[in-house]
Amino acid sequence: MAAPTRTPRSSWIEEGLRALAAGGPDAVRIESLAEALGVTRGGFYWHFEDRRALLEEMLDTWERASTSETLERVEREGGDARTKIRRAGALTFSDWLLPIDLAVRDWSRREEAVAERLRRVDNQRMDYLRSMFGSFCPDEDDAEARSMLAFSLAIGNHFIAADHGTRTRAEVLKLVMRWLEA
Repeated sequence: MAAPTRTPRSSWIEEGLRALAAGGPDAVRIESLAEALGVTRGGFYWHFEDRRALLEEMLDTWERASTSETLERVEREGGDARTKIRRAGALTFSDWLLPIDLAVRDWSRREEAVAERLRRVDNQRMDYLRSMFGSFCPDEDDAEARSMLAFSLAIGNHFIAADHGTRTRAEVLKLVMRWLEA
């Protein structure tokens, strides 16, 4: 008789990240994840000691995807610094990662360990931006300002509801990037 098929650990993590993105850490419940996966909650305990262990693995997954995996892909695909800046932004704030990133930012306001992890991720992102902007901005202050503005725009853009007159949001974002990359 064949052993029963277990739901892979990665499926629990992915479903947990979807729940986090949709409703924050309180939405990450073993029972609701099992229901979404179409399995019983007993399978969860083959992979994780408890909910806290799952949350840690979810944060690990988000951190890797947001930093090392993104930066490795950006470097592997190559291009000049301006191309790498645009690609890193597109990957970091993709349809998959952005909702998770925003949920982690909200969560970090209430839990110091999450805030520390977010700080580590943001520092890696800023270090990369500094190195890219620094490659064509000889003034260190200018490179720092551009890095901060680009990063702030990438996050803050999702919270701004303002209209832009006759321009679309996409047109304004292109103008900003052209200015930052000048």
